[in-house]
Amino acid sequence: MAQPKAAEAAPDPRPGPRTYGDQVAVPCRFMRGGTSRGPFFRAADLPTDPAARDAVLLAAMGSPDPRQIDGLGGANPLTSKAGIVGPGDRRDIDLVFRFAQLQPDSDLVDTTANCGNMLAAVVPFAVESGLLVPDGDTTTARVLTLNTGLVAEITVRTPLSGAPGGTGADEEAAGGADEEPAGGAADGSAGGTGARYVAYDGDTAIDGVPGTAAPVTIGFLDTAGSVCSALLPTGNVRDRVEAPGIGPVDVTCIDNGQPLVIVDAADLGRTGHESVGALNADTELKERLEALRLVCGELMGLGDVTSKNYPKMTLVSPPAHGGAINTRSFIPHVCHESIGVLAAVTAATACALDGTVAAALAAVPPGTDVNVSVEHPAGEFTVALGLSPDEPRRVTRSALVRTARLIMAGDVLIPGGAWNPRLR
Repeated sequence: MAQPKAAEAAPDPRPGPRTYGDQVAVPCRFMRGGTSRGPFFRAADLPTDPAARDAVLLAAMGSPDPRQIDGLGGANPLTSKAGIVGPGDRRDIDLVFRFAQLQPDSDLVDTTANCGNMLAAVVPFAVESGLLVPDGDTTTARVLTLNTGLVAEITVRTPLSGAPGGTGADEEAAGGADEEPAGGAADGSAGGTGARYVAYDGDTAIDGVPGTAAPVTIGFLDTAGSVCSALLPTGNVRDRVEAPGIGPVDVTCIDNGQPLVIVDAADLGRTGHESVGALNADTELKERLEALRLVCGELMGLGDVTSKNYPKMTLVSPPAHGGAINTRSFIPHVCHESIGVLAAVTAATACALDGTVAAALAAVPPGTDVNVSVEHPAGEFTVALGLSPDEPRRVTRSALVRTARLIMAGDVLIPGGAWNPRLR
């Protein structure tokens, strides 16, 4: 494992937040992580007070407004996300990451849950912004998510600019017209021969993203009970619950990185293979799912989840394309175009635990090291799981591959009144 150098060795030359006329310019990099995207910020460039920080994020994204016309948001929860990254303050942690989920039509900023897709962009952002200095052909960093305490080891490719076997566009990748070239050296230079940069070109394809890119390998460490008290927060692999207007229905309440309520689509009168558009237009189904979510949130020890983005409701059904299980994931009131990374990890885990709602429908090979293919509306998502031979309900390892890309490097301009206290 190539150990990154200390963050102090690579200060970013771009200044921090500053006035720009009657606005404030805040350094950021707009990045795709997996099947999500959003602006990434250095923690030092945002206010430390949570309320002041959230005001900046809302202004940057253009929320609340269904179109987010006055900001960077994409009018969808998947493109209403932000990442905040800083150096680790423990010997075993290289970086800390705070994920922020915004909504187009809400002024709430949720920093209590994780996002595995945005997590894929953390190490590329850290190299780009000078928080990490790579010194090998791959760079691995251990990342602590401040939202829940989850720890992940993330590996990206960091080849030498101009070296044989590079991307084939080394000078363009290492330089550009801006003073902070995409893919340039971590110290902000144009990155001539001998400088390492994050490689984004590659042959890895993930469903839900067009084309191919360089792989980002994510290994999760001890994700069970990320928000809840345990992997199975009710203590059961299956619970029979009732919600207003809904008769008894079997669910699995589980959290292996993301709190999920898993329910057989057939129990709600659906096939589970409906299109995203059809499910989003199915008002009756969404009302029933929300009623179940509120009841299950209490069962999972999460309290009143009315204003929370979790637990996510996940419909499961038999696979149709050779996978282990088919899913439709709600986040929490809109059907996901694919499935979130940690939702996929948690759904895959449910498939591997005897007695769950998912296991009753899933086709999972026997053994303690299994690959579980989770089908979703855009394709499939394979999760590698390690299961304890001595404790059948303990997951020892989960790993997967994502991709990421730097889309824009520069500043986001926010109204001066959104930065508190005002800059002079």
